[in-house]
Amino acid sequence: MNNVERIRQKLAEKDLDAVIIENEKNQRYAAGFPFTDGSVIVAKDGAWLITDSRYIEAANLRAEGVTVLLYNKEKPLKAFISELVSDAGVNRLGIEENSMSYGRWLALKEQLSCELVPAQYIFSDLRASKSEEEIGYMKEAQAISEAALDEVLGIIRPGMTESEIAAELVYRMLRHGSEGNSFDPIVVAGAKTSMPHGVPGDNVVKDGDFLTMDFGCIRNGYCSDMTRTVAVGHADDEMRKIYAIVLEAQLAGIAASRAGIPGCEIDAAARKVICDAGYGEYFGHGYGHSLGLDIHEAPNANPLGKAIMPVGAVVSAEPGIYLPGRFGVRIEDVVVMREGGCEVITKAPKQLIVL
Repeated sequence: MNNVERIRQKLAEKDLDAVIIENEKNQRYAAGFPFTDGSVIVAKDGAWLITDSRYIEAANLRAEGVTVLLYNKEKPLKAFISELVSDAGVNRLGIEENSMSYGRWLALKEQLSCELVPAQYIFSDLRASKSEEEIGYMKEAQAISEAALDEVLGIIRPGMTESEIAAELVYRMLRHGSEGNSFDPIVVAGAKTSMPHGVPGDNVVKDGDFLTMDFGCIRNGYCSDMTRTVAVGHADDEMRKIYAIVLEAQLAGIAASRAGIPGCEIDAAARKVICDAGYGEYFGHGYGHSLGLDIHEAPNANPLGKAIMPVGAVVSAEPGIYLPGRFGVRIEDVVVMREGGCEVITKAPKQLIVL
């Protein structure tokens, strides 16, 4: 079953006649082709990708499960949408309410005579559980990230700046086949490692610093995500203690991870380790988030994560301890939820590395 058929099943469940898709990631999920201008419409008896001359040749080569149509000044996108919705007899048209602008909603409401129905759940539900093909793409992306990390670990030295190290990671991921960053890399050293989302800058790496690198790349549209915290030169006893607690917490979360339970249970297993060690107040974020075509998807493994983890959910495992003004530690892998357990797709070592 291709993704168009999966979307059609969701239409039937919710008594929708069609859905219009304009979010780029959802368009890629539906038709297998990314583009930024145009629409995909999936109806009960047809599916169409409508784009302009910049994308038409590539769409004809790569799009799957849809009829590709070219809009232009003679027949603009608006005319195609009206015609297709009318010809398909659409009375209830699903929209992506979480990403559609109010202005776009108003324009469609004025243009079309059918009812516009919130239908974001179609994509959040379907994209929560990855197919083996999607998981394969994510494994490829993860392997690229790890190859880049392995090379960069060999060149890090005191005197380098955070920005230089971030640039090396990006460059080496591209050399290994990345299509781009899944997010802006977080590379921070010394006291800045206490900032979970610190921004790399001109801060110089010094002997005795922790260095946290959180980064990922895109392969076939799918994201990787990983974090490693390493010590430069040496690590004192407190640094080693905190690192060991975070690693124990991550391993506890991974051991608890499986399909069929809410994400909050996974978070609780990891959080208990950190709290029992006396550092609960220094772990302020959730244990993990889903990822796929977007770097942050649902369901989440955090204290509020009540949604059940489906088979095939791909979720980060990234607990941390952050001591303000001193240092922080985060270790992040990515796992696939399976029946009775999980598959860890991150293969990089995670014992404390002292460079």
